[in-house]
Amino acid sequence: MSLLDRHRAVMPGWMPVYYGDDALEIVSGSGRRVTDAGGRTYLDFFGGVLTTMIGYDVAEISDAVRAQIGTGVAHTSTLYLIRQQVELAEKIARLSGIPDARVFFTNSGTEANESALLMATNVRRSNQILAIKNSYHGRTFATMAVTGHRSWSSSSLSPLSVNWLASADRLRGRMAGLNDADLLDAAVDDLREVLATVTAGDVAALIAEPVQGVGGFVHGPDGLLGAYRKVLAEHGILLIADEVQTGWGRTGDHFWGYQAHGVTPDLITFAKGIGNGFALGGVVGRAEVMNAVPAVSFSTFGGNPVSAAAGNAVLDYVLDHDLQGNARRVGGILLGGLRALSYGILAEVRGRGLMIGLEFVRPGTTEPDPAVTLRVFDLCREGGLLVGKGGLYGNVLRIGPPLTLTEDEAREGLAILSGAIATADAESRIA
Repeated sequence: MSLLDRHRAVMPGWMPVYYGDDALEIVSGSGRRVTDAGGRTYLDFFGGVLTTMIGYDVAEISDAVRAQIGTGVAHTSTLYLIRQQVELAEKIARLSGIPDARVFFTNSGTEANESALLMATNVRRSNQILAIKNSYHGRTFATMAVTGHRSWSSSSLSPLSVNWLASADRLRGRMAGLNDADLLDAAVDDLREVLATVTAGDVAALIAEPVQGVGGFVHGPDGLLGAYRKVLAEHGILLIADEVQTGWGRTGDHFWGYQAHGVTPDLITFAKGIGNGFALGGVVGRAEVMNAVPAVSFSTFGGNPVSAAAGNAVLDYVLDHDLQGNARRVGGILLGGLRALSYGILAEVRGRGLMIGLEFVRPGTTEPDPAVTLRVFDLCREGGLLVGKGGLYGNVLRIGPPLTLTEDEAREGLAILSGAIATADAESRIA
């Protein structure tokens, strides 16, 4: 029995596996490349869903983890002091941009967002939340409720009362075709209308991704969260920035995605890249908000000594090697090359730094074309490149390589991507 057959025999059917019957088992990795069970090596432009942020087999991270494991202490719980956790919290608090910040560690972005929602609803004594259409915030009960993406929201039940703001998607919907200034005005009008008509007046928070991840890397113009914040402040509503995918310099111009918007959130959630594959997430925020939980609480495994050791090594590596600057420089090569392409199937190239989305449509329309997207996706693999998929209609390729990607690797991946798009476009015209 193949590994795929064994997987299907014991895993739930709703767990997707890329490449269908030709599913991939990755058995080793080095730098920005991975090798499958058949011995073929690929350039990785998805990094385990933007999680293997530094790349594979990085000595500084491996050494830090081995040193902690070598002590014989992999877990103690937060009922005891954890030096690695405190040191990592100090760094994140300092980098957050939030004065007198506090940090709470979890195992994942889902748990981080769940924790942030707990804090915000407690401090405001309200279960009303504003969220953005096309968003994704996690797979637990509350985070599904604030996920505005039908494919990933598997229950209509919710502990929250959620009201929705328009997505910044400029291809279709309320914001279609708007320039930056008009989109900002429309977004503020939309927020004011929602607050005036469908809330009970005591909303707890707005949760927003600076760049929507699963939604296909859709993002609004610079200043959008700042424009929202001016309205939120009139009502005492908190702002939660979901930086699970945008944090740690991935967007290139900024360390956090929120910094493009002239605003400081009350709470920032983080995960994925900070662990470089080790389970690590958390919330950093204003002390008065973080301390609002009215009962004893902790995370059994969140910020455990091993994951925190990895997190410290990852964050030190990001800062010591200026990976934010690298994301800006190398991402510019990719964005410039991709935006120079002109094919009927490619409707939009969007993103920042090393967070890039390619949206595919039927030529001459804005009708999503998931079939041609899948074809480009498969052609990339044939060419030796791994990319991701996403978007509300399954018609967006997601590119999120490790932040250590070199200029030569960027050009190599760009050539494979360009060739795949050209082939798929030619095939679509024949069909």
